[in-house]
Amino acid sequence: MAPPILKLDDIFLSFGGAPLLAGAGLQIEPGDKICLVGRNGSGKSTLLKIAAGLVEAQSGEVFRHPSSTVRYLEQAPDFAGFNTVQAYAEAGLGPGDDPYRVTYLLSHLGLSGDEDPRMLSGGESRRAALARVMAPEPDILLLDEPTNHLDLPTIEWLEGELQKTRSALVLISHDRRFLEKVSTATVWLDRGTSRRLDRGFAHFEAWRDQVLEAEEMEQHKLGKSIEREEHWLRYGVTARRKRNMRRLGELQTMRSNYRGHKGPQGTVQATVSDAQESGKLVIEADKITKSFGERAIVTPFSIRVHRGDCIGLVGPNGAGKTTLLKMLTGQLSPDSGVVKLGTNLEIATLDQKREDLDPEDTLANYLTDGRGENLLVNGEQRHVTGYMKEFLFQPEQARTPIRNLSGGERARLMLARILSRPTNLLILDEPTNDLDIETLDLLQEIVAGFPGTVILVSHDRDFLDRTVTSTIAPAVPDAPDGRWIEYAGGYSDMLVQRKGALEERKRAEKAAEKPKAQQATASGSSKVKLSFKQKFALENLPKEMAKAEAEIAKREQVMADPNLFTRDPATFNRLAGEMEKLRASLTDMEEEWLELEMLREELEG
Repeated sequence: MAPPILKLDDIFLSFGGAPLLAGAGLQIEPGDKICLVGRNGSGKSTLLKIAAGLVEAQSGEVFRHPSSTVRYLEQAPDFAGFNTVQAYAEAGLGPGDDPYRVTYLLSHLGLSGDEDPRMLSGGESRRAALARVMAPEPDILLLDEPTNHLDLPTIEWLEGELQKTRSALVLISHDRRFLEKVSTATVWLDRGTSRRLDRGFAHFEAWRDQVLEAEEMEQHKLGKSIEREEHWLRYGVTARRKRNMRRLGELQTMRSNYRGHKGPQGTVQATVSDAQESGKLVIEADKITKSFGERAIVTPFSIRVHRGDCIGLVGPNGAGKTTLLKMLTGQLSPDSGVVKLGTNLEIATLDQKREDLDPEDTLANYLTDGRGENLLVNGEQRHVTGYMKEFLFQPEQARTPIRNLSGGERARLMLARILSRPTNLLILDEPTNDLDIETLDLLQEIVAGFPGTVILVSHDRDFLDRTVTSTIAPAVPDAPDGRWIEYAGGYSDMLVQRKGALEERKRAEKAAEKPKAQQATASGSSKVKLSFKQKFALENLPKEMAKAEAEIAKREQVMADPNLFTRDPATFNRLAGEMEKLRASLTDMEEEWLELEMLREELEG
């Protein structure tokens, strides 16, 4: 095992109340791809800043290899002194670094480099910062929510870049699919301390549940031990006083440990307030269009949304997802076409910019609309502090201004307000932003079990796959031209259908371009034969197919070892990639051979 290039050990940090970090650690070795996970407020970002040298721990050991370079993705980049984004990103390069890397990264992140940094949106600022930290290919790359404000094509591109980078990575992200694809180890920050699993995020949740179950069992055993000791002290045969005092001291220690045990943070407990059932047809759009100047955002698009549907909108940034969403819900009129909304609709909206929040308002006032200390939930009067607890807010936060909340807490607060009001049509624009994994689980359950209708915009592939019944996406994913298509199922289902449609189109094009020899035979002209090249392919393709099948079988045999992934994840991933390419090649060869065989039979009568 290689020595660590960065190590944090027994880190302690407190901001006056309960310790944020108490014995936390992080060890990074060359080639590590670590995801750092934990609840909102558990100290993940703080631990990452300590690793980057931006925050100093109150105690503990911090070791950074003297020759190692470290880059940290800033949440709020400082553009002072830079006239262009290109200049800002190039300032992160070292003496021997390739300046072309900056141009390459900015291009894939949707920036030209000529932009004025003072005019950038929040999302563009983050992408510029991402280019700056990735361009030097440092020894250690510390990324806090790198996928925020990125669209799906860019997220998938970033996955590929991070999978092949030589830099050691530590990632914080709420995007499950992203973490599963990039990480090979997991560090769980929980109640101030850290635990490490030398497997990727895909294995984390099952492992976490085992750890918590074992902890609960230990607490149960400790409780039983306390009961036995108390019984001995009261009713046992009197022993030497010294021994009694020793056992009494041990009992007091056990009691202190039992009372002082801090269990895991609770989960959000919430249900949607019942509302009057909407009509069966919720939205009907007939040939709606929208353009801004010469640019078509939506060309004639029609859809019927029924009660109980859950529809996801996906596509690159700027494709027009939010515009289409506003047209479907009546917030924006189409240039042509008609949108009809159904009857008895009670709409609740979670906006991605959280514009509904007044930063000077308090939590209690926001939840009750300034109507005192109570709110009505499902027809029942609830005290605001009791309702807040269900969303993991403490009673003392009731008078806290919203400006003091983190991004995740703001999302949770808006969710609490939405769920307290009767609704039968949920409109969710990027609802997963800033939510921790546990709250994401709850939101998935709410959306999946919602009796009304849901329309949502999201870049979270896992969330889409777990919730939506159909997906609306641009007809041309890489260059949206205003055409939108509805696919059955979630994001992964959409990819499969899109691939199938592409293959069908290729087959149709091949059929339309039949060889002249085949056309001549069909028209009754003189008999022709297969070309030398076609004959050679017809004879040799079976041999090539057999070779491919043998190579696939070899890799399947190696990958059948259940311990391979744990022992050698790099080999496992390499074999999986080779298998995918071999299978695709085999499919192409089989199709070519079949076409040639059919042509041969046709030519021979």
